[in-house]
Amino acid sequence: MKLSANLQESFNDQINAELASAYLYLSMAAYFEDENLPGFAHWMRMQNEEETAHAMRFFDYVHDRGGRATLKGIGEPPSDFRNPLDVMERTLEHERKVTVLINRMYQLAIEESDYAAQVMLHDLINEQVEEEKVAEEIVDHLRIIEGDGTGLLQIDARLGERTAGDGQI
Repeated sequence: MKLSANLQESFNDQINAELASAYLYLSMAAYFEDENLPGFAHWMRMQNEEETAHAMRFFDYVHDRGGRATLKGIGEPPSDFRNPLDVMERTLEHERKVTVLINRMYQLAIEESDYAAQVMLHDLINEQVEEEKVAEEIVDHLRIIEGDGTGLLQIDARLGERTAGDGQI
């Protein structure tokens, strides 16, 4: 079954959103590199790779369903942040926005009775739950330490241990 025009447009919008997310996380990685927090920088680079992989997943899916992926421009991400907590609060807010976008796509797939798209999106919905959970845990930990340098370095070290597919802290 060919992907409908509405779903194709939605998937193309999501490709753009995922690539914009990747770009945002790379900008955040640059901030952390500049702040000499290599663990946070590593974690953000891993986020960048995940978002790029998500974009490619949508890209491939559009083509697998007989559609055509069309790429749109990506805006310049912010590059200045107040501190690590600011970065992670923005990360959590951003992940929540992505969740809303994926949920809207899922709703459209339901409305169009596109069961294949629902299955594909179901996995991503579950992944978003994990993305929000991990970002929220990091925010909570940063709030607990409230500027304590030792605590910040401990969190930095833990984030530096992240491996592909493991967003845990």
